[in-house]
Amino acid sequence: MISTHDIDVLLSSGGDVLDQDGKKIGRIGRVYLDDDGGQPAWITAETGFFGSGEPFAPLVDATVHGHDVRVAYGKDRVKDAPHSDDADGHLSEDQEAELYRYYALGSARAGEPLFDQDEQAGRADLTDRATTTSPAGTDDAMTRSEERLHVGTRSDVAGTARLRKYIVTEQVTETVPVSHDELRVTREPLTDADRGDALVGGDLTEEEHEITLRADRVFTEKEAVAVERVRLDTETVTEQQQVTEEVRKEQIEVDGADLPAGQRLDDGR
Repeated sequence: MISTHDIDVLLSSGGDVLDQDGKKIGRIGRVYLDDDGGQPAWITAETGFFGSGEPFAPLVDATVHGHDVRVAYGKDRVKDAPHSDDADGHLSEDQEAELYRYYALGSARAGEPLFDQDEQAGRADLTDRATTTSPAGTDDAMTRSEERLHVGTRSDVAGTARLRKYIVTEQVTETVPVSHDELRVTREPLTDADRGDALVGGDLTEEEHEITLRADRVFTEKEAVAVERVRLDTETVTEQQQVTEEVRKEQIEVDGADLPAGQRLDDGR
């Protein structure tokens, strides 16, 4: 059997209403208590269709699965059930009778909803719960609730990086030594020792002597050489980031009685 504590947890976590096969019918909307025993009797599902209201499903034989509640009826059966269209969140006797006829259940009387899930944030509507009159059969105590902020992280794509190789041209200057032959004419006077060799042949003759002049020429060659390997790696860096969010809590006031000075009902004293 689903208890009021189970419903409180489900509404706070923003769960879904599932059919008997585990298919999602809609988000948990409101929960109505039975006047006789004060136990959860009906639940509505937010199907998301504008203007269609929230269909009722009985919590008889329903079970809790994590953040979701699984009813004992099919998805189509629940979606075609009578809907909640009233603004004040009250289940009239005629509406209740229509629901019992639709689901072929024995008659009973359900009171006003004890819980109402916030449509935008998926959380319990604390304001409605704080002002709801206690159903018949419950005790005279009020439960004060407040929201707890849970902060977590998830990994999202922050950007991309890639390696790209392209060619650039730059000037490289090197200094190399070069040499060349220069022509030099040497004149040596004849001496008595070599005069005889110098006068071999005719007295007057014509002749040529040729020598080869050499010079260094600079040339260049280019060679592609692998110099390094480049790769992309990631490094996880952790930093502190502050998160600010509004949380709500219920406050309880007493009308017609005076409390001791400085005492409030919502401070745990």
